[in-house]
Amino acid sequence: MPELVLESNGRTWTLDPSRTYTLGRDPQGDIVLDDARVSWRHATIAFNGRSWVIEDVGSTNGTFVQGQRIHQVEIGPGSAVHLGNATDGPRLNLTAAAAAVAQPQQQPYAAQGADPGWGRPAPQQPAPQEGWQQAPSIPQQQGPVGPVENLVQKVPGGAAGAPPVHGDRSPTTFHQFALGRVMRIGRSLENDLVVSDLQVSRHHAEFHATPDGRFEIRDLGSHNGTYVNGQPIPKGGSAQLGPTDIVGVGHSTFRIVGDRLEEFVDTGEVSFSARHLTVTVDGGKQILKDVSFGVPEKSLVAVIGPSGSGKSTLLKALTGYRPADQGEVLYDNRNLYKQFAELRQRIGLVPQDDILHKELTVKKALTYAAKLRFPADTTAAEREARIDEVLRELKLDIHADKKVTSLSGGQRKRVSVALELLTKPSLIFLDEPTSGLDPGMDRDVMQLLRGLADDGRTVLVVTHSVAELALCDKLLVMAPGGSVAYFGPPEEALNFFGYDSWADVFSAFENYRDYDWAGRWKGSQHYQRYAADIDAVAPQAVHMPPPQAIRPPKPQSWGSQLLTLVRRYCAVIASDKGFMALTVILPAVLGAVSLLIDSDKGLLVNPVNPRTGIPVPNGTATTVLLILSVGACFAGAANSVRELIKERVIYERERATGLSRSAYLMSKVIVLGAITVLQGLMVGVIGFSSREIPDQGLILGHATLVELCLPVMALGFTSMMVGLVISSLVKTAEKTMPLLVMFAIIQVVFTGCLFTLHGTAGVNEFSYLMPSRWAVAAAGTTLDFNKISPNTDDPTSTDPLWDHQASAWSMDMAALIALGVICGFLVARFLRRHEPEVMRK
Repeated sequence: MPELVLESNGRTWTLDPSRTYTLGRDPQGDIVLDDARVSWRHATIAFNGRSWVIEDVGSTNGTFVQGQRIHQVEIGPGSAVHLGNATDGPRLNLTAAAAAVAQPQQQPYAAQGADPGWGRPAPQQPAPQEGWQQAPSIPQQQGPVGPVENLVQKVPGGAAGAPPVHGDRSPTTFHQFALGRVMRIGRSLENDLVVSDLQVSRHHAEFHATPDGRFEIRDLGSHNGTYVNGQPIPKGGSAQLGPTDIVGVGHSTFRIVGDRLEEFVDTGEVSFSARHLTVTVDGGKQILKDVSFGVPEKSLVAVIGPSGSGKSTLLKALTGYRPADQGEVLYDNRNLYKQFAELRQRIGLVPQDDILHKELTVKKALTYAAKLRFPADTTAAEREARIDEVLRELKLDIHADKKVTSLSGGQRKRVSVALELLTKPSLIFLDEPTSGLDPGMDRDVMQLLRGLADDGRTVLVVTHSVAELALCDKLLVMAPGGSVAYFGPPEEALNFFGYDSWADVFSAFENYRDYDWAGRWKGSQHYQRYAADIDAVAPQAVHMPPPQAIRPPKPQSWGSQLLTLVRRYCAVIASDKGFMALTVILPAVLGAVSLLIDSDKGLLVNPVNPRTGIPVPNGTATTVLLILSVGACFAGAANSVRELIKERVIYERERATGLSRSAYLMSKVIVLGAITVLQGLMVGVIGFSSREIPDQGLILGHATLVELCLPVMALGFTSMMVGLVISSLVKTAEKTMPLLVMFAIIQVVFTGCLFTLHGTAGVNEFSYLMPSRWAVAAAGTTLDFNKISPNTDDPTSTDPLWDHQASAWSMDMAALIALGVICGFLVARFLRRHEPEVMRK
């Protein structure tokens, strides 16, 4: 069996065919490549009995052979492999063992403790670009390079006198400035500084070094925004930079030190800590009390505790959904609350409920999510590649074409995690991911989270399950009242409490609710070992602008988001065959019911008594119109009354990642409005077409049928808007049906068909708030209800809303539409309550 020699950046490894080698950033791996684009566990190389094979094991940025991304491929002497990028990623050259006789064999440098350097292949001294100063050279190696690779070098530490950006971590790379020149940043290869990040626009921003020695950053109309000290600069605007200012672009941050630009790439190796978090509710009651802890990078942390211990409140405080009243949350030494607009893209949140439309297939659901989260200039191929990458990483590729509803509970949770991984978050929060799962699925989900942490992410999970706590690196135990009872390794927790099982610990919490659990914790050696130093963590030493209303930039334009939302909503509805059938059957039945009312009588104005020749009231007209209007009200409200409440978790998460509230609402209005208007047309045509109606309308001339159907259609649309108001107000879907029934009954009473409203003080004015009042009035003007159904108590008193005039019809319709617009405004305001509070501030 032939040995194979692997060479990268001046180092060599001789591979033994009898074993498998792992490649990645993990120091415990066989071949360690310290490059930001290489995953923690990136690939494996093994001999299969016939040839050497390299296999990508779900890396984030991919493995490339001959410029093509591969999953598994045969390799041999003469092959060249790139990791993380097809052109300038770390290059692995393969030769036969005999070719390496002159080279000293070396063990993986992780075992030697040697510093591997940055790991990126250097170019063969291409001529520096005009106007740029070339950085000190680094060891040469064959391989294609980007436009400014000759300006990049790993530096051993931060510049003297410069404030820390990411704790005490050194910059990933630096780039040399030349005065009077421009350095453009973006995803496209023609930029001076290429950032391989789908959160970055093709041409994102420019650094300008002016002749007087000052620097500024200019946004180039980027989709996800350019940030200075965590605050977005205006789209297309610019900002002056000082020596302590930090510029954020996607997952990278930049700092100018002297005449060079230092770059820090967020690869998941971030610290996260909470300091003195306290949440106070109405009445001064504290539901979270002085919570402090620090999460090590690349770790899995579990949060457990009995009911009422503040776990959900803590999660909202840590993610910015409901910031703590006191204290701060530090993401890699940056204040999350003050810099939420930028850092929100680096944090993933998987709520307890699924955050995907279950009616769609896994692939289609992720595709729509990617369209909303990635910049508008991201190509379909780039989105597709990222989705496939995530599916392979989570072993969901075999389920890609299955509907989410057909998956098991554990698989559905994997899909929710996959959605969050699309944007490569460094920090992932999960709320009760194993709730309702059997022990086997519980283990699978926790092992999945363990793998995410091992791959270089920090994962924090709130859970009730204690079966798999041994998989976690740290455990946070919350005591009743919202204080910390323990933080440290899970294997030491039971011994700390002095009990044999977690059931005994939780019973002690319940039986001794007034005991000072937090005081016991802070007086222990465990506190001194694992949490006492949290108070010494200093926040980022940069100038923070005064608080302002944050308007985070949106990755997509309003129109693009609206189109994607409409297409997704139509796909969801089309996949629900039951709903599709109901939308056709319901109006057909409601319209047909009206045909049972005196079917031999028409709606002709002023029917005449054949014996006396005197016009008589036509009760059939008001009865039929009552049935049709109530049917339109019920159908319209039923279409929408559950739509917002059932998607509330999805909306909350998407809103935090840049979804436009008005685009979301408008997508519902357009799709549901179109369905409801067609239903109203069906109801009106069935109810009116078989009856005798006036030959001449007030507005549309001989098209009287259309003129009568328009109020019914508008009533259905406005009722649909009322249904959205109800859906935005309730807390559970079960509360919508009683409110729907109540709404329909109220509309029956205030149509004006059961009793005379005009002249009834108070009641008539209140009826102006009812959509059915205006819809019946509009149809009544065409049919001349003041003559068809006169006021029997006072025949001389007529309802001005029923006047047989074009102006009355127009006023009635305008009022009906105005009610719909008012409902839309209310829905927008109520939706605002379901957004991260830090965004509202």
